[in-house]
Amino acid sequence: MPYELHYWPMIQGRGEFVRLALEEAGADYVDVARQDDDSGGIGPMLDRLSDPADPRPPLAPPFLRDGDVVVGQSAAILLYLGPRLGLVGPSERDRIWTHQLQLTVADAVDEAHDTHHPVGVGLYYADQKAEALRRAAEFRDERVPKYLGYFERVLAANGGRLVGAELCYADLSLFQLVDGLLYAFPKATAAALRRTPQVARLHETVARRPRLAAYLASARRIPFNEDGIFRRYPELDP
Repeated sequence: MPYELHYWPMIQGRGEFVRLALEEAGADYVDVARQDDDSGGIGPMLDRLSDPADPRPPLAPPFLRDGDVVVGQSAAILLYLGPRLGLVGPSERDRIWTHQLQLTVADAVDEAHDTHHPVGVGLYYADQKAEALRRAAEFRDERVPKYLGYFERVLAANGGRLVGAELCYADLSLFQLVDGLLYAFPKATAAALRRTPQVARLHETVARRPRLAAYLASARRIPFNEDGIFRRYPELDP
């Protein structure tokens, strides 16, 4: 049976980190909410989230179904998929280190999201714009250089990959983080990448991998937009 990925069909969001791993591995998977048939759409995802008989429900999408196994949270999904897709090293030491890197990416993603929603996710951006301007300034000046500088150090110490000699799912997630930052904060991110050439090189080489290049050029790759995690508001990146 193919893997079933459940995520919102109109944004890349946190589901994109899982999609990239599935696409790079050439895995057989179904993006359920994007299927236009009786078994697709948002309905099955919402049913799973609200099922009162499910003792182990996901809190929110994304979640992955693999037969009887259901895994929520992007980092946990990738921890599960990594060995099955050949996107993590064979040792426990490698698996835990790759997971740690993935969690660090997730921290950066959360901070990027909070630049446009610093007060509350239930409020519109326009309702918290003053706070967003302050939050974004710190993110641009302090946090983006800190995160990319950290990954630069890891890449430089490991020959241009995050873990071992082969591509791992954390490399794919770092690509997605940088891609999102270039969309949301093109000026600040370009400046940070000039100081982190290893990160810039990884972003470029991952985009050229045959399966990912085909995916990125296809309709399956949802464009960045102002409903997702990474949003381009010019006033936040002056």
